[in-house]
Amino acid sequence: MNPETMIRVGDVELCVQTAGDRGDPAILLIHGAAASMIGWEEELCDRLAAGGRFVIRYDQRDTGRSTVSRGGHPAYDMRDLADDALAIADALGLDTVHVVGRSMSGGTALILAVDHPDRVASVTFMSTTTGDSGLPGPSFAFRDAVEAPAPAVDDHDAWVEHVVAVIRAYDGDSTLFDEVHVRRLVELDLARSTDPGAANNHFAIDTPGPVHGGFGHVGVPALVVHGELDPVFPLPHGYALRDAIPGARLVVLEGAGHELPAARWDEFTAALLEHTAPRGAR
Repeated sequence: MNPETMIRVGDVELCVQTAGDRGDPAILLIHGAAASMIGWEEELCDRLAAGGRFVIRYDQRDTGRSTVSRGGHPAYDMRDLADDALAIADALGLDTVHVVGRSMSGGTALILAVDHPDRVASVTFMSTTTGDSGLPGPSFAFRDAVEAPAPAVDDHDAWVEHVVAVIRAYDGDSTLFDEVHVRRLVELDLARSTDPGAANNHFAIDTPGPVHGGFGHVGVPALVVHGELDPVFPLPHGYALRDAIPGARLVVLEGAGHELPAARWDEFTAALLEHTAPRGAR
């Protein structure tokens, strides 16, 4: 991958990293709540780049090396996060991007697809939800794990153990959880984060939807990717997304929870490369 760079968006700086040839179709990867770009793993990005894509991952506000909001009071909402994504595309000289919104950032992806369709070549909703009230809620085991008190950030070992345990909970009953691999990512994320605790600000932001409609107004090609065993948004959320978006296609990752395990990278990469291929090549 290319070296990390800082892009200024108003009074905010965002840490951005790319892989591949800028002349190839661009994929903008947006991770979910409290997750930095490390969650879009370097090897995964390189695989997508090897498939002929220009891949962009970045630290959203309050994660990694990007600007953090002190004091637990984020002065931004989901529409601001969508504007950040557009600003990154602008800074990289990209007229359009294929947007991938994961978990919380499915909301960001929806805003981009509905309110800015001229900038979005396609959209992928991964491990996310329509938010319909009739859908099943998170598992009790997941709720118990994420509601456990967090240790002090400056207690390195305790913090790492806590984050690993939370990520394990996001995988639910999946047998694909790789603790050694996850622990390495958590250590890397902690080492490069300006303020690891600030990422929890994502759970406090307002989440307004698009100005010009909802899932039924998505007019760009749409892909839905969902883990079979997701304990956060159980699989019916994936079916609901597919059904709500005109022409959407659903890919279910067998045996996967809310996360994207390395054991399912082949399926994910193949689906995303097919989805983002130039129209004549599909």
